[in-house]
Amino acid sequence: MHHPKRRAVGLASVGIALASVTACGSGSAAGNGASGEGGNLKVVATTTQIADFVRTVGGDRVAVTQLVKPNTSPHEYEPTPAAIQAIGQAELLVKNGVGLEDAWLPKTVQTSGFHGQTVDTSADIALRHGEDEETGKPAEDPHIWHNPQNAKIMCAAIEKALAKADPAHTADYEQRFTDYAAKLDALDKDIEGRINSLPEDSRKLVTNHDAFGYYIDRYHLTFVGSVIPDFSDQAELSGTQLDSLVKKIKAEQVKAVFGESSLPPKTAQTIADQAGVKVVAGDGSLYGDSLGPEGSAGDTYLKSEEFNTKTIVDALK
Repeated sequence: MHHPKRRAVGLASVGIALASVTACGSGSAAGNGASGEGGNLKVVATTTQIADFVRTVGGDRVAVTQLVKPNTSPHEYEPTPAAIQAIGQAELLVKNGVGLEDAWLPKTVQTSGFHGQTVDTSADIALRHGEDEETGKPAEDPHIWHNPQNAKIMCAAIEKALAKADPAHTADYEQRFTDYAAKLDALDKDIEGRINSLPEDSRKLVTNHDAFGYYIDRYHLTFVGSVIPDFSDQAELSGTQLDSLVKKIKAEQVKAVFGESSLPPKTAQTIADQAGVKVVAGDGSLYGDSLGPEGSAGDTYLKSEEFNTKTIVDALK
C-alpha cells in the first residue's frame, strides 16, 4: 500500500486546493461526493461506506458531507477546495482508518484548519495482517467493513461520537444504532446461509484486488488470489504474477474472476480468458472499495453486501 510517488502528487494537489479556497472565499461547502444537507450537526465522512453509516445512525439530525464519490477508489483521492472547506467547518470528521486515507487525509485536515473531533471507526476492530506488495513490509487490511460484525463496531463508534457532540439527542442516536445493528445481524446471518448453500469445493474467490479478506474469513471462503495482489488497488501486476495467478485458477478449479465497480475490468477479463473461466465485470461487478451511485444495486451498505453475496453465489454454484 506504500506509494510515495502518488502521495507526492496528492500533497501537491492539497496545496493547489488551498490556494483555490483562499481565492474562492467562503462559498458553500461540498465534498467530491454527496454534499451536506439535513440537520444541524456538521459531519464530514471520508468514504461512501462511512457516509452511509453516519447518515443511518445520525438521521435527520446530521448534515453529512461525503468526500469520496461512489464507484471511485478511496486509496487515492484528490481533495477539492469545497471538500477542504467542509472539513474546516465540520464538528466531526469520521474516517475508516487502518491507513486507507493516510495518503491524503492528514494534509487535507491540516490545510482545512479543522478543530473538531476525528472518529477512527477501526479503533476497536481486530485487524487482518498481510504484506505490502511494494515494500514487502507487514501491512494491515483496511477493508474492515466487509464483515457486517465489523460494520456494527464501526457504527457503535459513530453513535458514541454523535452523542458526545450532540448530547441532547443521545437517545435518538442510540435507538437508530440499535435498529441498524439488528439489520446488520440479519445481513450477517443471511450471507452465511447463502455462502453455506454452495458446495464446499466451490467456495473459492479471485477478486480484482485484495479487498475481501474480512468477508472471506467471516464466511469461510478460500482466497485463491487477486488481479492486483495488494490491499491497495493502485499496485501493478507483473507478467510473472499474472501467469502464476492463471495457473492457480486452473489448479484450484476456480469458477470465476470477480471485477470491482471502482476498477477497470480489462486485466480481470484477460486473466479469466487465459484461465478459461467466466469473469463477472461491468454492471455486475462487486462493490469492493466503494458503494454505488444513488439508484444502483449498491447505493447503501446493506444493499451492496446483499448484491455482492448474490453475485458470488450465482457465479460459483
